[in-house]
Amino acid sequence: MRNPPRSVKTATTLAVAGRSPDPHVVNPPVYRASTHLYADCAALREGPRKNEDGRFFYGRRGSPTQWALSDALTELEPGAHGTVLYPSGVAAIAGALMAVCRPGDVLLVTDNAYDPSRSMATGLFKRLGVEARFFDPLDIAAYEDLFCERTRAVWLENPGSLSMEVCDIPELTRIARDRGAVSLIDNTWATALGFPALKRGCDISVQALTKHVGGHSDLMMGSATAGERWYKKLRSTAQELGQVVSPDDAALALRGLRTMQLRLERTSASALALAEFLLDRSEVAHVLCPMLPGAPGHELWHRDFTGGCGLFSFVLKDRDDAARCRLIDALDLFGIGYSWGGFESLALPVDIAPIRERMAWPRPEWEAGEDCAIRLSIGLEDPRDLIADLTQAFAAMDHR
Repeated sequence: MRNPPRSVKTATTLAVAGRSPDPHVVNPPVYRASTHLYADCAALREGPRKNEDGRFFYGRRGSPTQWALSDALTELEPGAHGTVLYPSGVAAIAGALMAVCRPGDVLLVTDNAYDPSRSMATGLFKRLGVEARFFDPLDIAAYEDLFCERTRAVWLENPGSLSMEVCDIPELTRIARDRGAVSLIDNTWATALGFPALKRGCDISVQALTKHVGGHSDLMMGSATAGERWYKKLRSTAQELGQVVSPDDAALALRGLRTMQLRLERTSASALALAEFLLDRSEVAHVLCPMLPGAPGHELWHRDFTGGCGLFSFVLKDRDDAARCRLIDALDLFGIGYSWGGFESLALPVDIAPIRERMAWPRPEWEAGEDCAIRLSIGLEDPRDLIADLTQAFAAMDHR
């Protein structure tokens, strides 16, 4: 696959990495093939001895379309050796944790993790003999005390799902490394463009490519990227599980990747504009957007991140769920649905308290009646139109 020299800027890498080696076409063709043919028996027998991308073997190990996407994602992550693809973001989480954890291990899980990650830790991995312990990522002393001789891995997310706390990843991963544990992170929010996870100390970086990489709400896919040691383990585990992605979806993800930086810059700027608008609304108690100066976690975000995205939350003031639903139902330009990172804006009521064990919700420093949250995913619409839509929805919320 055609890969850029290491010295080029990110925008150039996005345009060049994973391109077709054929000088006559820009994009790699879509290889729909379960069977790969060999010239002779000698070549057939040589195939299993070299298990790597770029070598035909069988469709389950991929073909040039999937290899091109893996190459491009690896190029975007400083310090990476390779990337494994999975049929969804949740499959990537499961595959990465299975590559690391064994029966009898302890897995430390950030308490503000994506809900399917939490459920996986207390469900699937409990059945596999792995003990999950949740920790508050903002309480570093308590986190350090949770380690024991059986602690194998730490699952991180930055910022936290729904409540958007920003934690000190370099410090958390340093502690894990000193204790002999592996650090894994769900890096879907910022992607490698906004948060170079391996450079910040993580061993494995997982993404739901469904979100920003796909960018058009029309594919499901995940990835795990790592240095040489853990990449080999990720690859072998994925192959043992029979994980493979569709070449058609890989082609869509490659197409989305080309414009990802532009979309992230646009949605980040729009999200910041909407966050500033919400900050001045009397109906809003808190705006949970780490890109916003003065917001919780902004200093760490400014220190460790180079970019953001359009996903953030806000908390209504002295309103109940019925009022929250009236607001969301009144929106015209925001769809109501799960996922995010597409070109369209979405709004979702979120109930955070039931999925927190170590971290208080609402936060202790808040006043009573400040716990009713809404998550917004800002798309590519003009932010002025989105602000106008929210303005009329606020009016509808209090009109009974």
